[in-house]
Amino acid sequence: MEMRSLKTVRRAFLLILIAVGIGVACGSDDVEPGAIHLLEIDGGIGPITERYIDRGINKAEDEGARLIVIQLDTPGGFSSSMREIVQRIEASNVPVVVYVSPYGARAASAGTFITMSAHVAVMAPNTSIGAASAINADGSDIDGTLGKKIENDAVAFIRGIAELRGRNADWAEEAVREAVAATQTEAVELNVVDFVASDVDEILERIEGTTIELKPGLLVTLNGLPEAERVNTSMTVWERMLEHLANPTLATILISLGMIGLFIELTNPGVIFPGVAGVLAIAIGFLALGVLPVDTIGLVLIGIALLFFALELFVPSGGILAGGGLVALVLGAIIAFRDTPTEFQPNRIVVGILGFLLVVVFVSMAIGLARMRKMRSETGAEALVGRMAVARTPLTPDGTVFIQGERWHAELEDGSAAEGEEVRVVSADGLRLRVRKENHP
Repeated sequence: MEMRSLKTVRRAFLLILIAVGIGVACGSDDVEPGAIHLLEIDGGIGPITERYIDRGINKAEDEGARLIVIQLDTPGGFSSSMREIVQRIEASNVPVVVYVSPYGARAASAGTFITMSAHVAVMAPNTSIGAASAINADGSDIDGTLGKKIENDAVAFIRGIAELRGRNADWAEEAVREAVAATQTEAVELNVVDFVASDVDEILERIEGTTIELKPGLLVTLNGLPEAERVNTSMTVWERMLEHLANPTLATILISLGMIGLFIELTNPGVIFPGVAGVLAIAIGFLALGVLPVDTIGLVLIGIALLFFALELFVPSGGILAGGGLVALVLGAIIAFRDTPTEFQPNRIVVGILGFLLVVVFVSMAIGLARMRKMRSETGAEALVGRMAVARTPLTPDGTVFIQGERWHAELEDGSAAEGEEVRVVSADGLRLRVRKENHP
């Protein structure tokens, strides 16, 4: 009866979880067309920032936004991520404003490229832009022919950006070659940015009714901005977590710790946890360093998850492999498929239900295997402990007992027992049982 009630509770709990998942997946955050979408870059430019900006612009395009405003405060970052962001802004079907803000912010290095690529570039008071020379990840200069190649390539790229937006290409080149920088006032005078504004409200008032070139040959007039609805597209919790992980210094630490973990596992086989943690740390470290594409790291993590799940079925890890696999699967799915175009994304309801069922099936299999292992360990003499046996010969104290259709050598704990008397098995030592009388004190 208790077992049946427990099963009923489990089924009810499963149905509740599925219902909640469906409700969350079906939840709608649709916005009326014509809204102004607000994004924010606060910190280094990296792969996660690139994905976030791409997601934000995609959302604005899908929802028919009137304008995108990107608030920017950055010391720079990866050149590869910066280029992807610039290309996405240039390809946007919605006008983009880059606003160097708040007071005291900067658009340094990679931020210079991003700011100058905007349809409208604005700076807040007491802000700066420039110092866009290419350097190594550790802050050192890039010497030799390689340094010249990178510098010339960056100059060509930033001049192209400036010419596309009608900005000062000569100053842009100096920002790369000579690492020059400018205050907000100087930037306006040099035609690096369009104007200075104290807040977003002032920006919208200033550009209301103006006509911009969205793409070569395509002019758009900005109307209805001050009264338009505003939508904040912030980084998700997962994106913020991954952004914090995507730090070169932290990446070096993660890879080093990962190597140590693998070394511990190889020298002490069976510990498991250092090996699992080491593999995950190395994968995340490569993501932080930008050594491999973001999508590739996501697929690698999913592959690691499947490997850990498979090993859990054969290696008694106490759930460590399964836990590591779950972490890898979640991170891999978020990294690899977070920004897949909508038309290629599977139905969230179906994915949620299938994912939940997958976890349930895997946990059930793991529990079943654990029980089988436990059952196998209790076969033979150990499985007879606690059961009743019948003396086939007098036990004085050694003799023979009959239990479950088999004869066993036995030793009585105390006293003696006559043939045919019942005794209870209290322990087993190999093929010899230790028994005692049932009425023994």
